[in-house]
Amino acid sequence: MKKNLLEGKKILVVDDEPDVVETLKDFLSMCTLAQAYNFEDARDLLERETFDIAILDIMGVDGYKLLEIANDRNVLAVMLTANALSVGHTVRSFKNGAAYYVPKEEMAHIDDFLNDILVARKKGTNLQNQWLERMGSFYEEKFGPDWQSDEPEFWENFGSLE
Repeated sequence: MKKNLLEGKKILVVDDEPDVVETLKDFLSMCTLAQAYNFEDARDLLERETFDIAILDIMGVDGYKLLEIANDRNVLAVMLTANALSVGHTVRSFKNGAAYYVPKEEMAHIDDFLNDILVARKKGTNLQNQWLERMGSFYEEKFGPDWQSDEPEFWENFGSLE
């Protein structure tokens, strides 16, 4: 059995939907979790405490502004969304420094995604290729086989981002 790098990690979960926060708490029971349901509380937690990872909703909590704060605080940020699920938001999230972008319908696999992030950071390897391996078929099914065509230059260089 592979070692779970999430064991004991401190994670901030931010979403305006309490059921999403509760679900993530169940999936990430091996972690120490802090939660926030709005921008102000999340910002205060990010500025006051230290986190290994922040899981940020985009809509309803000003997720992009929180991403900026997380980046400033050296916190790995994962964007988790349902309403903002689009290739455009995916690109924007990665361009703004997100470590990962997760559709809410895939959150049952959140521990795998977070372990990917921690393994990549530990090994100093490229996380984008891992994201494409995990999410490429999901995006193809959701948005069609040419889902990368709107931002070809971004996707061509995606594997070399860091």
